[in-house]
Amino acid sequence: MINRRDLIKGTAAVIPAAVGLQMLGTKWAFAAEDFSGPVDVLNYALTLEYLEAEFYRQGNQADLLSGKAADYLAAIQKDEEAHVVALKDTISGLGATPVAAPEVDFGPAFKSKASYLETAYTFENLGVSAYLGAAPSLLKEKGLLTAAASIFGVEARHAAILGVLGKKEAEGGVYKGAFEKPATRATVLKAASPFIVKAQTL
Repeated sequence: MINRRDLIKGTAAVIPAAVGLQMLGTKWAFAAEDFSGPVDVLNYALTLEYLEAEFYRQGNQADLLSGKAADYLAAIQKDEEAHVVALKDTISGLGATPVAAPEVDFGPAFKSKASYLETAYTFENLGVSAYLGAAPSLLKEKGLLTAAASIFGVEARHAAILGVLGKKEAEGGVYKGAFEKPATRATVLKAASPFIVKAQTL
C-alpha cells in the first residue's frame, strides 16, 4: 500500500520549466498529434495530478484552515492522491513507465487562508478548462476516455467547492455558465507559471 505522505516527496525529478508548464497547462488538452500514444497522454495527466496532490499536501500541512474548509481540502487532497495512484497503475498496466514527479514551488500560495483558497480555486479551474481538449485525442481509446471523464468530473466538483469556500458569485465564480469553455494554451501557461520550478541540472 502506498503511503500518501511518501507519494510525492523523496522521489521527485527536476524538469525544465518550459516542459513542466506544457505538462501542467494542457493536462489532457493536447491535440492527438502531440502524442505517440495513450501512454504519453496519461503521463502528462499524471504530471498535473502530481502537482495538484503536492499543492494540497503542502497547503494542508500549513494549517491555515479550520472547520468545513479544512475538511473539504483534506478530501480534495485525497482525491488528487487517488488520481496519482490510478494513473500510475494504469500506465504500469499498459506495460509502460509512469513519469517521475516534478519539483514544484507554489510561492506565496500558503501565506494565508485567502491565498491558499484562491490559488486552489485557480488551480482547479485551470485543470477543468484545459481538460476539455482531451476528448479528440482519446476518442479511439474508449476506456481511457471514460476514465478521463470521471477524473474531469471530480476536478469540476473541486472547483465548485472552492468557489463556494472563496465566497465567489454563483455565475462566473462557482460555475462558469451553462457550458465550460476551454482555455487557450497561452492563457493556461500564464496562470500555471508560478507553480513550476525553474530548470535545474539533474
